Amino acid sequence: MPQPPGPGKPPRTPDADDLVLVGLVPLLEPYYRGAAVRDLMPEPLRGAMERHQLTPRHGAVLPQLLAAQPLTVGEIAQRLQVSLPTASELVGGLSRAGIVERGEDPANRRRVLVRLAEAYRRPLETFVARRAEPLLRALDGLTPDQRAGFVAGLTAWVREVQRS
Repeated sequence: MPQPPGPGKPPRTPDADDLVLVGLVPLLEPYYRGAAVRDLMPEPLRGAMERHQLTPRHGAVLPQLLAAQPLTVGEIAQRLQVSLPTASELVGGLSRAGIVERGEDPANRRRVLVRLAEAYRRPLETFVARRAEPLLRALDGLTPDQRAGFVAGLTAWVREVQRS
């Protein structure tokens, strides 16, 4: 199996199998961008995002809060692979929109805890379920070994993208 290039090394040339895979990726993009995403987003979440001119970067914070909350701004930065000031800016926009709530950590008053505002929990759960539906249907059609391979490959891809 070819090794990925290290820093400063030229990328390997894709073979025919690689080109098939690389050609599939852009076919997913329309489903995960712009109007397609907005159409999947229920009110009041869509309205709040649009009124406050929040971007997909802001939206990336929200599933993290569904998975585990409350989170510190530092934990959000780590999960999203962004700087602490960027995470703070994203949380600030979401807080101004009323989508998240910030509060002191009772165990450490210098830390800020972020949680999803209860009014947005159900719309966000609906949105995440709608976006995940095609992926979950695809995974249902795989054997356990195929599913494990898919997850391993996707995890490796995310890790490489985050390193870039």
